Amino acid sequence: MNRLTRAAVMAVAASTSLAALAACGANDEGSDGGDKGKTIALLLPETKTTRYEAFDRPLFEAKVKDLCDDCDVKYLNADQDASKQQEQAESALTDGASVLVVGAVDGKAAEGIVKSAQSSDVPVVAYDRLITNADYFVSFNNERVGELQGEALVEATGGKGDILMLNGAPTDPNAGDFKKGAHSVLDASGLNIVAEYDNPDWSPENAQEFTSTQLSKIDAADLAGVYAANDGQAGGVFAALRGNGVTKMPPIVGQDAELAAIQRIVADQQFMTVYKPIKAEAEKAAELAVNLVDGKEASDTTDFRGVPSYILDPIKVTKENINDTVVKDEFYSVQDICTGEYADACTAAGLS
Repeated sequence: MNRLTRAAVMAVAASTSLAALAACGANDEGSDGGDKGKTIALLLPETKTTRYEAFDRPLFEAKVKDLCDDCDVKYLNADQDASKQQEQAESALTDGASVLVVGAVDGKAAEGIVKSAQSSDVPVVAYDRLITNADYFVSFNNERVGELQGEALVEATGGKGDILMLNGAPTDPNAGDFKKGAHSVLDASGLNIVAEYDNPDWSPENAQEFTSTQLSKIDAADLAGVYAANDGQAGGVFAALRGNGVTKMPPIVGQDAELAAIQRIVADQQFMTVYKPIKAEAEKAAELAVNLVDGKEASDTTDFRGVPSYILDPIKVTKENINDTVVKDEFYSVQDICTGEYADACTAAGLS
């Protein structure tokens, strides 16, 4: 019996109980009802990065609902705990999930989730973060993300001076790609990385603490710029610089196009971010998951490190193209961005 056929049989026979999901600490188990033979488990990695709760989850759920009235999405968030994610996955399988869509906390550890699912003939879609033995992968060109960040920092600094470099969590496979892409640009420039940090959980708090520690060793006036692997960390960097009396910010680069980051960019408190159209990513993953539930395998993928994949393109966002990117795509409205304290900066930037 092949994987998809066996998955359908198992799902039809599965228990409808949600007790196991609750026991392993799901943040939200999704709506009740739905055909338990068409259950898609969406397992996301953490909540410190705002995108997962604000965009990935609702966009994925809405697309599944649009494509499949009788599909049931069971949502779980691991809160940056790989062991918890493993338990959530096992519980989802026990409760009859037909497909797992997994944004891995730890790419290596998540290989165990894939093995467990595959032993039950349940396909796994690696979402946003690569799992090397997954059936499919949906993400962005993550080395290009790092390249865009590095190129922007070189542009903003003129390629000279001292910078800090804050990378993502070592357990996140994407973080290594961001770092590799950024180093490929920064190491070939005239910029000097005076201190580099791999943030174990991507948290803004750790980024703020690291930056504050560095500012006790170097003069903030001598800092040409800061590479922050994502916008949460960029926010922590900004808070540390402001807390140390800096009023004119050096160029700070980030990623994820968080609302707070777009507002900082408008106010000249951050130089750029990388916009990854999450709607396209979430909807592609949802479309793939629904097809897998229906027994249809994808045939239009590309190979990425041995995994059939859909790889999307990231976009650089600076003050000059906010209107043409996140506003045009209705990721945010001008009203979202141009709240009270940013109103004048928005007017100056042509956003009002």
